[in-house]
Amino acid sequence: MPGTVGGKSLKRKQPKISETANKRAKAESDGDSEDDNLTNDILRLEQEILESKKNYNNITTILELARNKEDDDTAQFALVSLCRVFLRLFASGNLARKSGQSEKDEVVIQWLRKRLGDYKRLLISSLSQEDAAPTALTLVMRILQAEGKYLKDKDEYNFPTNSLREVVDELVQNGSEDIRQEFCEKFLGEYADIRFYTFKVLKDVLSPDSPTLPDESLFDNALELLSFFEDVPDSIEDMGGYYIDAPKKRGHPVTSLNQQKKQAQEAWLALLSLGPSREQRKKVLQIVTKSIVPWFTKPELLMDFLTDSYNAGGATSLLALSGVFYLIQERNLDYPSFYRKLYSLLDADILHSKHRSRFLRLLDTFLSSTHLPAVLVASFIKRISRLCVGAPPAAIVAVIPWIYNLFKKHPLCTFMMHRVPRTKEEKETLENEGMEDPFIADEEDPMETCAIDSCLWEVVQLQSHYHPNVATIAKIISEQFTKQSYNVEDFLDHSYSSLLDAELSKQVKKPPVVEFMIPKRVFLPQDPASGAENNLLAKLWDFQ
Repeated sequence: MPGTVGGKSLKRKQPKISETANKRAKAESDGDSEDDNLTNDILRLEQEILESKKNYNNITTILELARNKEDDDTAQFALVSLCRVFLRLFASGNLARKSGQSEKDEVVIQWLRKRLGDYKRLLISSLSQEDAAPTALTLVMRILQAEGKYLKDKDEYNFPTNSLREVVDELVQNGSEDIRQEFCEKFLGEYADIRFYTFKVLKDVLSPDSPTLPDESLFDNALELLSFFEDVPDSIEDMGGYYIDAPKKRGHPVTSLNQQKKQAQEAWLALLSLGPSREQRKKVLQIVTKSIVPWFTKPELLMDFLTDSYNAGGATSLLALSGVFYLIQERNLDYPSFYRKLYSLLDADILHSKHRSRFLRLLDTFLSSTHLPAVLVASFIKRISRLCVGAPPAAIVAVIPWIYNLFKKHPLCTFMMHRVPRTKEEKETLENEGMEDPFIADEEDPMETCAIDSCLWEVVQLQSHYHPNVATIAKIISEQFTKQSYNVEDFLDHSYSSLLDAELSKQVKKPPVVEFMIPKRVFLPQDPASGAENNLLAKLWDFQ
């Protein structure tokens, strides 16, 4: 039974709908109905085109709807509709020229091809629009596939290089990072023919004769495409499938791994010829041995770029090390001043650099040969020991085991560890005047530093380092060399954070003594009767 008050039932008051809300709802419903009408119109126009050649003019109407920037949904629907139309026309042969066709048919085919060109230009321009780009990329690649499949003479292989050039040009000029990534994942990394011709057209896009004006973004965007591959194919089976039917003719360049590498080589050389900036050069050098050199059939073509980078100094030289050493080792590159330049890289910043681990790995490789002169090796040991005096703990704990390994490989350098005065006169001179280190720190030539006549007093100083891990590991140089060698990789990835975590995770067996005498007062002066001296805090501030 409903509750009543004064004989009247309680009813919830209906909210009054404002006129504005009514108008908005009506406008939205009108907009939806209008969109539905346009969609139905596009479907009707598409169906009419497929039913009769007399309705080919409908293509122009749909093109106009696809150019509508105010209604993105309708434009997208029109683009998809046109793709279906042209794919049907390709499949039915209405876009292919054949012998014996009448003049009227040739005019129609010419007109259809012009409309196809308008459609492709519209798709390519959409690649620079973030929302429309994924759909546009899919549609333009389907059209490209149909061109290669149906617009060919008999059994001859035909790849639409011009269409792909327009796509790649737009991607490296105006495309977003996401759409380039999608192109790489769906097409460049999957299909051998797309990869082959992308390398080929990239060379043209990046060439000095190209109408494209080179700028910083062009280099970065092209680098993004070329550096997509983590693994370079080693065999024909690794090349992947074909987006367009593979050529039947044996020996075609598309099916050759060597030819594909040649195209990639030409594309990389075209990119490097643009004159990259310092930061861009660093990006290239970071991937040169893994992602660039494997594509080159003639790696010696990288000599100029790598030697220029190696001579640039700083972090650029560090990153160029591996590439230069690869050419020396594998391609007999003549670089007579390699070790002199390598020695110059040992400056005050090297052990503070983020590329420290990479440099120490390479340095370990370069000095591993037992045929190197002991004088040369001694210079590197002395120089890096001197740098350790002001280096962070994480760097020192990696350098000391590396020095240990060098002493094991080059026994003639061990005189640097325990050089003691032998005559009475030398002892008196050492006690009265001290010792002058014969090492010439400013000498650029590692063969002339006199480091072999010096000693590693720097390592002795490190044995009193404030960090216990550094002090402990530095003592291995003063102990017997019973260990064959240390695995330097175990020490290279240390940082302040890892060293701190290692200390915090240790189990303390005996609590350390913070104060050997517990003070009675900290902030206030000591009682004069106690005879205790006031601490520095009480001397500087008055807390009373």
